[in-house]
Amino acid sequence: MTRTVYVNGEYLPEADAKISIFDRGFLMADGVYEVTSVLDGKLVDFDGHAKRLERSLTELDMASPVTMDELLEIHRELVRRNDLTEGGIYLQITRGAPADRDFAFPDPEETPSTIVLFTQVKNLANAPAATKGISVISIEDQRWARRDIKTVQLLYPSMGKMMAKAAGADDAWMVEDGQVTEGTSNNAYIVKDGKIITRQLSNDILHGITRAAVLRLAKEAQMVVEERGFTIEEAQQADEAFITSATTFVQPVVSIDGATVGEGTPGRIALRLREIYIEESRAKAI
Repeated sequence: MTRTVYVNGEYLPEADAKISIFDRGFLMADGVYEVTSVLDGKLVDFDGHAKRLERSLTELDMASPVTMDELLEIHRELVRRNDLTEGGIYLQITRGAPADRDFAFPDPEETPSTIVLFTQVKNLANAPAATKGISVISIEDQRWARRDIKTVQLLYPSMGKMMAKAAGADDAWMVEDGQVTEGTSNNAYIVKDGKIITRQLSNDILHGITRAAVLRLAKEAQMVVEERGFTIEEAQQADEAFITSATTFVQPVVSIDGATVGEGTPGRIALRLREIYIEESRAKAI
């Protein structure tokens, strides 16, 4: 089946979708994005993603071409047209396509924002990595200082993925001033003596929507959560480690820089958090 995508107000076959070569997302990485998961044909935590999108747009002084209610209907229509049961919807908004390339922002009254959405089929709930765990390496964090804005500036995280692949690992945890910031596309956690430890919110990390939900569920389950930085050495000596993101949910980490974490198998707390997160997501998806 040909995938239907959404571009600037139109639902199109993906082969017919086009944007201008002058689009600032293409020329300047001047854009933001969100990925909303789909389970059982429904959207997971759409409200959280919509609110973060609005925050990203505000921080960059970028106009939204649609309201959040309209955006919800676009998501639902793409799910329907593509018969999507499980996977995700990628959304990108850029500052649009002015008449020519220029570092200065174009007048939003003359240059409307560009909006693109498309679906991706993916096994989320029963991903094999969730049962066997993943391995990560550590790399220096060389990104810009506003990681709290979910921009399309993803070159260094992509390089990090390739560094991990070259090392025979699944992902990379980025390190700044001796402490882990986050993974290339996820938030990072360790567990020690039953306590869940993850870096506190700031401009240094993305304010993960799944992160917020998982920490809330952990506290509701009477688990202890400590938000602070931690080192790679501390992570290697932890009882468990895991990551969270919209498309991985809660995924155990069993090796860090070649050192086995805990018993080298997915930990009890990570697996329990994954279970209750999926349960709630199915119950509250819209």
